[in-house]
Amino acid sequence: MATTGPDHDIALAAQHDVAGILDLQQRNLAKRGGGLSVPFARTWFEAAIADGQVIVARRDNSVVGYLVFSNFAAQAHVPLVQAMLAAYPGAPDAYNYGPVCVAESERGRGVAAAMFAAMQARLPGREAVAFIRRDNPVSLTAHIRMGMREVAEFTHGGVDFAVVASSGRPVA
Repeated sequence: MATTGPDHDIALAAQHDVAGILDLQQRNLAKRGGGLSVPFARTWFEAAIADGQVIVARRDNSVVGYLVFSNFAAQAHVPLVQAMLAAYPGAPDAYNYGPVCVAESERGRGVAAAMFAAMQARLPGREAVAFIRRDNPVSLTAHIRMGMREVAEFTHGGVDFAVVASSGRPVA
């Protein structure tokens, strides 16, 4: 199911989106001043897309945002996810939400919220759980506006994180 806004096409990612996702990821890693903490490999994204676990936002046929969602086992190899789950394990049918990334040129246009709504439509009534760096207050505020709530916190590698979770119900 694809939704189209005035400027963006929101849909499940296809394999041809991988290059755009990787480029967006690279430009937004924490080591480059961005908000992404963990880089994922091409093969990881290819598998996640094959499993229908990546939503993209496209503008003029270019990837300008992506959102990953999966069961916790799919990212169990990531130490940050392990730390998050130790702080807050979530409901029995909860799933991992993130990473989410929006191109700098598209921020403030509702892209993240539109991808989040598309994800919730695919997993109705289920709790989404994510972590956000404390030094990224813009993301934390945006997620609270999207209906998530702060449920825990943890420190990993000397960095403080908030854990946020959704109720599983779309925000009106």
